[in-house]
Formats: sequence, C-alpha cells, structure tokens
Amino acid sequence: MKTPNVLVLISALLNIDASTAWPTHTVCKEDNLEIHYKSCDPQQDFAFSIDRCSDVTTHTFNIRAAMVLRHSIKELYVKVDLIINGKTILTYSETLCEPGHSKLIFCGKKKGEHLYYEGPVTLGLKEIPQGDYTVSAKLTNEDHVTVACADFTVKNYLDY
Repeated sequence: MKTPNVLVLISALLNIDASTAWPTHTVCKEDNLEIHYKSCDPQQDFAFSIDRCSDVTTHTFNIRAAMVLRHSIKELYVKVDLIINGKTILTYSETLCEPGHSKLIFCGKKKGEHLYYEGPVTLGLKEIPQGDYTVSAKLTNEDHVTVACADFTVKNYLDY
C-alpha cells in the first residue's frame, strides 16, 4: 500500500487547494527592504535564507538554500521572471548543469539526496529596483520537470 502524501492529507482535512498550502516565508525585513518567498511547487517547500538583508542591495550577498530532491539533476536550467503589476517585464534563463560543464556543486545529485547550498550570489545588478514586485524563479531538469520553484515578493523603498 502506498503511503499518502502528508500535504494531500492536510489539504483534504482543511479543505484547501494543495497548490496554496505552502506558507509565505520572510527572508528579510529591514529598514526599507522586505523579501518574502513562497514555493510554487505544490508538492515541495524548501528552506532559503540570506545572511544579512542589507547585503542584498550590494552586488554580492550570501545565501543558504536546502531541500530534498524529488528528481535527479543531470542537467539543470533556471528561468527567472521579473513581474510588476502582474506583467512580466524581464526574463532571464541560464543553464546551470550540463554534462561536462557544471556551475554548481550539486550538479549530478540524485533523487532523494539532500541539496544544500551556502555561499555567495551575484545578481549582476548595480542596485535592486525600487518598488513592489515579484521575482518568479523556476529550476527544471533535463526532463523538463520542476526541481524547485518560488515566487519572491520584493518591497524596496531604499533611496539610492
């Protein structure tokens, strides 16, 4: 007998849609900058943190991210959308893992293994845009299956 998914059981008991069951997590809330995220994968949440919120407005900052893989990663692709007022303004995509060329230490991990990344991230921006907006990020593998997915809500009122 197959063990039922805990999320499905909780969703059924609470009579809620599984796709909205994940909570919104606060990454940072400091001065005039707030960042929250919510997994957009109905089957998996994940952990994400930033060492210091004030570092996000600089060129490079340190993050931590962790999850248990539901799918193996031979190839990994990221697609990031900047959404303002419900409209996609900018799209960025990149190959992170491919045979013989891997940019990340967890390339090649198998289903069921723990994925943990701790280290610097560079956005390639001189500053974080002011305003309220959403950054939607999706990681997919070679089978076009979602490995991780999140919507980040950013509220930045810093005056540069």
